[in-house]
Amino acid sequence: MNINVRVDTAATGNTSFERVCHKRRGAQAAATYAGHLQTQKRPVVAMAATYTSESMSTRHAHRRGQFILQTAGVTSMMTERGNFVIPPGHGLWIPAGVVHQSRAWADVEIQTIYVEPDQIPHYPAACRLIRASQLLEALMDEAVRMPVDYDEEGRDGRLVELLLGEIGRMPEVLLHVPIPQDPRLARICEAVIADTSSDRTLDDWADRSGISRRTLTRMFRRETGQSFSAWRQRVRLLEALARLGAGESVTNVALDVGYDSPSAFTAMFRRELGAAPRRYLRWADTEVVLR
Repeated sequence: MNINVRVDTAATGNTSFERVCHKRRGAQAAATYAGHLQTQKRPVVAMAATYTSESMSTRHAHRRGQFILQTAGVTSMMTERGNFVIPPGHGLWIPAGVVHQSRAWADVEIQTIYVEPDQIPHYPAACRLIRASQLLEALMDEAVRMPVDYDEEGRDGRLVELLLGEIGRMPEVLLHVPIPQDPRLARICEAVIADTSSDRTLDDWADRSGISRRTLTRMFRRETGQSFSAWRQRVRLLEALARLGAGESVTNVALDVGYDSPSAFTAMFRRELGAAPRRYLRWADTEVVLR
């Protein structure tokens, strides 16, 4: 599918400039082309891709750093150190060599760039989720339309420099949960993520794992920086955010992730993210007008 970007040319009145975007459809096509991009000579390469609902990638890593901008739908990204949710208008930075696996909630569209590590020496060494500015969205939209062998000394080269700088200055958004390194705690966390509606208490998990409640409490706070109840609430929030992005109703999501009523869920959501669920999620247009 080709989608054209239109530039408003009111100043000249009668001309327009178009660059074609070739989207990779499906996980296999995207993975194959991503592998091809890793070997290209330019320090920054880009692609756009679409994924069908419920599709999952294999666990993989890249030799380059990766920045993923979500343009439609919601993606969950599991890494060895945490689970992230990427709503529309947000982007995730994944350093080179970090193992990750994605899951699409509903049909999703993304734009992504792969960056040679020496191009961004001051970028964080850990995954980082940001909320994109309109400028960043416009720059990514241009990047996925550039030829792979773009002119580094021309307009496209300057665009890439501006893009990297804009990614680096965006504020971080905390839409992730850390995964403990201790295998006993990791198993508990994986079970909670698999069933967010479970009402098992910390005492229940202590009995099941053979660890005293006091020890489990201390280990959990040391490895995640928060209490078990706070961590579980964050898991439920991210699960809800992903499902809302897939089009499910607030009522169904609230009850399924363990809340007694939609109003209690909405109050928690607004407290954590600063807006009601539907207002927080925003969707990108298929045509971008640059003025």
